[in-house]
Amino acid sequence: MAFTSYSFPPSTPLFPPAKVVLDYLKSFAYHFHLLPLIRFNTAVASAKWVNTSWLVVVSTGETLTFDHIITANGHYRLPRIPNIPGVDHWLKIRRASHSAWYRSPQVLFRKVLVVGGGASGLDIAAEMRSYATTVIHSLTGASPEGDAHFRRVGRALRFYDDGRVLFEGNVVEEEIDYCILATGYKFDFPFFDSDVIRTEQVPSHLSLPPDLYNSTYHVFPLAKFIFPLQSHYPASTLAFMGLPFKVVPMPLVEAQAYAIVRVFSDPSSLNEHEEVQKLIARSRLFAQQGASTSSEQAKIWFRFKGMEQWDYRDDLFSFAAQSGDCPAFKVRHWEKTMYFEKKVLREVWRDLESRGEARKWVEGVGEKGVEEWVEMMEKLLRHAKERGKISLPEASAT
Repeated sequence: MAFTSYSFPPSTPLFPPAKVVLDYLKSFAYHFHLLPLIRFNTAVASAKWVNTSWLVVVSTGETLTFDHIITANGHYRLPRIPNIPGVDHWLKIRRASHSAWYRSPQVLFRKVLVVGGGASGLDIAAEMRSYATTVIHSLTGASPEGDAHFRRVGRALRFYDDGRVLFEGNVVEEEIDYCILATGYKFDFPFFDSDVIRTEQVPSHLSLPPDLYNSTYHVFPLAKFIFPLQSHYPASTLAFMGLPFKVVPMPLVEAQAYAIVRVFSDPSSLNEHEEVQKLIARSRLFAQQGASTSSEQAKIWFRFKGMEQWDYRDDLFSFAAQSGDCPAFKVRHWEKTMYFEKKVLREVWRDLESRGEARKWVEGVGEKGVEEWVEMMEKLLRHAKERGKISLPEASAT
């Protein structure tokens, strides 16, 4: 998950906790002398395009002028609360909360419901099993299964005031003490007004609108999933970073950064006509796959599947390299292999942690380069195979 230009320190846990990742980011900023360039504790109140530049008002009351803006405010800030009858009441009486406020499992409730099948939902459901008497994990389309301690059920349909919850298939769970909603987040850019981006549903993905839209599920239309194709300001003056999900984020945004540098330096390098055709082709592909409406496409627009994230990174680096200022990095085979085996690796790693054996697996790993990490993960996969977890693929460090 590291940037290609800066590795995690040797002996880092294979699945590091949040503090380790934060320390890594701080170390990155210090190593590349970025700290003097950052103004901390200063919020952006508004940003608008006026004539030939961006006017930015910050929380100190100052108005600053910029040629370019990179929007990298993250998309794990504004919780998405599902529209399920009764859930608002559970939130009001503090019988439910969003995973945005989840920090660690606690022995507070006998029976806990976790709603959501993303990474947060899976992690929280797994963690709560060691603390709650019963954990119910709600996943859209799931068939009811499990035992008295842990059960999977389908999509939640209604929350009742007496602690009951109705799920798909007419399944009812009673006496639920608490619910954690791991139901995702909304894209949110409160510092932009409607002249920059309109927060509403996109009229159509097949005929590009003159405005930029935030459906809260995606931003459209963006060239290379970065640059806004609209008629109010030059596309080469504004960039959105880190919007795709189901990806390895750090090396992906690093590739985006290289592409942004090229477009900001040379606006003519962005072939807007070609990018429009790519957007239309993506919309048509989704329609062929069954997502025919604008709202359906919005929900999957930034969801990269299969090899898509690797091809995207390669394409960005190839595009940036045409400037002659950086090499055309290629995603290495072992990255793809280990990513597709991440669930197995996480399961085995959590098991090693529970038995106090995880540290010895990474002790000193990385001191002689990234190849040591590859060898360790291959060894861990062989360990998983011996335990009957997987059929091991061939991995390569090339």
